[in-house]
Amino acid sequence: MSEANEAADAADVPDGAEPEANSGLLRVFGRQLKRCRLRAGLERPEFGRMVGYSVSTIAAFEQGRRIPPPRFIDQADEILDAGGVLLEMKEEVARAQYPPFFQDAAQLESKAVELHVYATQAVPGLLQTEEYGRAVFRMWRPLLEEEIIGQRLAARLERQAIFTRQPLPHLSFVIEEAVLHRRIGGEHVWRGQLEQVILVGQARNVDIQVMPMRQGEHAGLAGPFTLMETKDGRRIAYTEVQSDSRLHTERTRVRELEATYGTLRAQALTPHESLALIEKLLGEG
Repeated sequence: MSEANEAADAADVPDGAEPEANSGLLRVFGRQLKRCRLRAGLERPEFGRMVGYSVSTIAAFEQGRRIPPPRFIDQADEILDAGGVLLEMKEEVARAQYPPFFQDAAQLESKAVELHVYATQAVPGLLQTEEYGRAVFRMWRPLLEEEIIGQRLAARLERQAIFTRQPLPHLSFVIEEAVLHRRIGGEHVWRGQLEQVILVGQARNVDIQVMPMRQGEHAGLAGPFTLMETKDGRRIAYTEVQSDSRLHTERTRVRELEATYGTLRAQALTPHESLALIEKLLGEG
């Protein structure tokens, strides 16, 4: 197949609707991918068969209109004998899977030795099942295209590798009880999500606590946040409201949120009591 015919195939690929899907980084990666493919003497159909992707998907990768998954980048660098050129961009390409407001936080999270989350609106992404996460993304406004939902969901599930990363990081969550009552995605999805929380909460490096609704006043009324500590001892806080996020590195602000989180843990149910409450909700549901 000629390059002209490949261009015709590419025209059939729908444009992504989000700015991050057309970022300069993805276009640079796409040009490098195409250059390596042509140097290897492969046309898109042949290369696609070798990596398990359609011609239209390869075209979308090369034109920066779709985010290639890490496994594809590994395959492409080896098959095209790219000498690590594609692998060098792998981490930055992976960042593009996330909405812009979360990209920096996602990178820090993946390397954190400690992570502490206070959640008030939905089950935290790190604890979400695939079905629950899909339901959450489908409720976003403005509406996300199905392809973007798929990319965001895959990225969210990949983040959960933190639970088994070695050495094991210390993870804790304080979740408002009201979040656990909200049947996002329907009864079946809700039950699966609560079962997932119980399962993860049994890991020895994870503490999950519930802030009971009977606790009328508590330290977290100003909203959700996440605390992270890196291997080199840096302590960082992340806050997000309506897709407007901020990473806090100034020690005074981080210390304030650390104190808030400590108070929240003291006011919440213990991990044992929390899992018992979730089991009770499942039984009553």
